[in-house]
Amino acid sequence: MSNRLWPLAVALAVAPFIVVLQNRTLAPITLLAFGGVILAAWRAGWRPSAPPKLIWPALALLGWAGISALWALEPGRALETVLRLAAPLALAVLAVDALRQAPPSRLMPRAAALGLGVGIAAALFDDLSGHALRAFVRGLNEAPITLAFGLKNAASVIALLLPLAVFATDLPRGVRVALGVSGALVALLLPGESAKLAVLVGLAAGLAAGQAPRATRIGLAGLAALLILALPWLLGASLPRDASALPNSAAHRLLIWDFAAERIAERPLIGWGMDSSRAIPGGAGRADAGIREAFGLISPAAAQWFAQAQLLPLHPHNLALQVWLELGAIGATLMALLLALIALACRSPAACGAFAAGLVIAMLSYGAWQYWWVSGLLLAGVTAPLVSRGALAPERKPA
Repeated sequence: MSNRLWPLAVALAVAPFIVVLQNRTLAPITLLAFGGVILAAWRAGWRPSAPPKLIWPALALLGWAGISALWALEPGRALETVLRLAAPLALAVLAVDALRQAPPSRLMPRAAALGLGVGIAAALFDDLSGHALRAFVRGLNEAPITLAFGLKNAASVIALLLPLAVFATDLPRGVRVALGVSGALVALLLPGESAKLAVLVGLAAGLAAGQAPRATRIGLAGLAALLILALPWLLGASLPRDASALPNSAAHRLLIWDFAAERIAERPLIGWGMDSSRAIPGGAGRADAGIREAFGLISPAAAQWFAQAQLLPLHPHNLALQVWLELGAIGATLMALLLALIALACRSPAACGAFAAGLVIAMLSYGAWQYWWVSGLLLAGVTAPLVSRGALAPERKPA
């Protein structure tokens, strides 16, 4: 068994549980795993080869983000974010290269199954116990109400990694079915609407890839590119103008997206600069009576809730909108190209499922450059080929 697989296997085995306790630990876990893979491979005689084609659109995107620091609202933050994204990306690329000649092993799917099983159980226990587990590790005698929100992050990581185990080729069918059912049920119980949808979409994409691999890859590539390129311009026509029936958090998301779309229209070509979302003029403001009335939020309860809700808190909670807002049409084109190429490179149901789940969460939840979330995406991307050895078989042509 290749020693270079062990650091990555350990990361898969511990990440879902550790994220239940504290999501930010996912970044160091992932970086240590990549570093361990590279070190073990180097000691075994591996040396870096030519970088994969996928690296070039990623580098172009990071390069454009760096250039945008020239007009970014916070230039120092923009450059820092670019550098902090470049480091895990470089380690991920080197780890992929180091693992290219790794022999087939059942270690990776078993590690994924173990990690998800423990993570699902821990998340369920914490939720049912009133967050006793998360309160204990923080030294709290009683869990505050706000502690519940942290389980949203655990649900997102479970949704992202679940296809890696459910569609692993070397796990017994019963184990894969049990993980799929339990993971979906727990995600539906935990906070976070995006994670609920991501679990279902990820599993559906994995099943579709098993039946129609080429069509699934092309469909995911086209959908990702379309969402990135067209979403800001579709929102104006598609956003519901009566949000009175929605939960306040969902209605707030609509207001955020509406505000972001208006700011995008002001600088559509080059954007406001990398990581400028938190400093966009007017973003710290509250929804006044006119804005609330435009979305049907006229009840006293809505007025009280939105009195504390910013129009753009930190980021738009949508990958496409954030890329357009900060990097403009140039950055959006590069991101669309990158995601389309990644989707086309998904050679297994596990990879297609993880890509689809990650895309859903990226479009509905976290900031595009949040380090722990980007680290999770890289972890899934590097490990996906290792849990399902071999490319998808080509579809049979009709006789």
